[in-house]
Amino acid sequence: MIGRFGSGGRWEQAYGYSRAVRAGDRVFTAGCTATVGGVVQWVGDPHAQTLTAFHIALEALRGAGGSIEQVVRTRMYITDAAHADAVGRAHGELFGDVRPAATLVVVAGLLHPDMLVEVEVEALAAAEEGS
Repeated sequence: MIGRFGSGGRWEQAYGYSRAVRAGDRVFTAGCTATVGGVVQWVGDPHAQTLTAFHIALEALRGAGGSIEQVVRTRMYITDAAHADAVGRAHGELFGDVRPAATLVVVAGLLHPDMLVEVEVEALAAAEEGS
């Protein structure tokens, strides 16, 4: 069984995606940035943008039945290799002992030039009843 979960963001409907998808005991989030209400937050601060983006992703994860303790994989896309340490430290602050498999990739750019980082999360969740 597949469940699709939205945040109500305007791009989800326009672009045809879900903020999170639960497939059996797995939950996947869409890419999340530090965009709140259509405005990129923490311009110029990759650490704060990473924390905000992961909080958005984790909120979606919880809405789909997952939790931070069950995160098994994260992906971080950054626009400048000089931001790797700030982004990595933010990841460590959030995930601590969870220690998911993590990927950090430098990309040419994101949708808006003020976006410095985009993140994705994958997690396990309790099996749905009847599965």
